[in-house]
Amino acid sequence: MRLRDWLGLSERRQRQLTWAMEVGLVCMFLLGVLRGSTTVIVNTLLALAATRLPGILERDYGIPMDAGLTLWITSAVFLHAFGSVGLPWTPLSPYQSLWWYDHLTHGLSASVVAAVGYATARALDVHSTDVTFPPEFMVVFIFLFVLAFGVLWEVIEFAASALSTLVLAEPVLTQYGLEDTMLDLIFDTVGAAVVAVWGGARLSGVVDALAARLDTRERETG
Repeated sequence: MRLRDWLGLSERRQRQLTWAMEVGLVCMFLLGVLRGSTTVIVNTLLALAATRLPGILERDYGIPMDAGLTLWITSAVFLHAFGSVGLPWTPLSPYQSLWWYDHLTHGLSASVVAAVGYATARALDVHSTDVTFPPEFMVVFIFLFVLAFGVLWEVIEFAASALSTLVLAEPVLTQYGLEDTMLDLIFDTVGAAVVAVWGGARLSGVVDALAARLDTRERETG
């Protein structure tokens, strides 16, 4: 059973939740402007840009992005952006005041990254007769892909934090030490595990569309 079925979320309800989070991101952006917070402004703008990706992929590239996939992506970027906004009852952000929040966002974001890696590799497998990826390889590939991206993200986070503090006097992204980085990578693997176990059925439509697009491009260039 899919998670959305277990939760009783219809396609209409999923689209409503996605829309509500997009409105929430706009509100957070305006709050950031009122506060003069570069951190909130940058994070919400990037999140709003990411919410446009499903529509672009479906409209311009013919990749099916149903309500569930769109909600998945939107939830990941919404929760990350919300983490930079101070909670009403405390000057601290959710990242600072809720010990589990960073783990939640990293696990969810990692699952999106894992889905991208899985769909791309599986599409190449379906498209080419010269390439074969056994199921065991796909599991290992997903974990390595996510861990590699996770390490790259930690480097970007460290560099962005140092540079933005120097230039803007406040960090756009924040690191909380070596232990936090290690925990981030651990929860990245949790997100990868979710996709490794359940990603095949959930992403089959995306895989087929990517493979068909590769077939079309090969015929046009061949």
